[in-house]
Amino acid sequence: MSSTSRSKVIFCDFDGTITVNDNIVAIIKHFNPDGWEAIVEDIVSERKSIREGVGELFRLLPASRRKEVVEFAINNAQIREGFDELLRFCQYQSIDFYVTSGGIDFFVYPLLQPFDIPEDHIFCNGSSFEGSRIEILWPHPCDHECSNECGMCKTTIMRRFPAEHYERILIGDSVTDFEGAKIADIVFARSHLIDKCRELGVSYTPFETFHDVIDELEEIV
Repeated sequence: MSSTSRSKVIFCDFDGTITVNDNIVAIIKHFNPDGWEAIVEDIVSERKSIREGVGELFRLLPASRRKEVVEFAINNAQIREGFDELLRFCQYQSIDFYVTSGGIDFFVYPLLQPFDIPEDHIFCNGSSFEGSRIEILWPHPCDHECSNECGMCKTTIMRRFPAEHYERILIGDSVTDFEGAKIADIVFARSHLIDKCRELGVSYTPFETFHDVIDELEEIV
């Protein structure tokens, strides 16, 4: 089936993609608990799964600091230029837009609230502040086709849109996007994802702002 006869659907990362910064790393770096650097390095180098590593990072923080953590995450984040325009472009072109985020609910939902994205189009991890330490919850785990312990499994979401019917477009920047890039038809990449695409031999288009993404999409719609 040709790409023109398939419906286009976008799966867009949040941390470091919709936002300029990586919010998880920014939070941990700001509160600076002992041992966080080694965990981040293990996640990026894929020595630890995302689920294992992110869970360990937030367990370094006491749940009693919830208010500080949430306020820092929301106030520190900056939305990447052109995001609102990309959403309008997708709406005009009838392109389904999904946020597929390895981020956490307590900052993902508040930061996306101004953009009127339906809640069932936002996938991210959950959180609990009930115990002594912050616990990350995993409502969107890997399906039987993925064994990478992704936490929020992007390929599981993408497989709900079969390749014979959908042209799957991934926009991302980092380790949470590596597996999705392998099965996407089109990849927009920055930062670590560019390095991984080169390593895997995956075709990609680099971007810095969402205006770059719009310019490329205009060529294929």
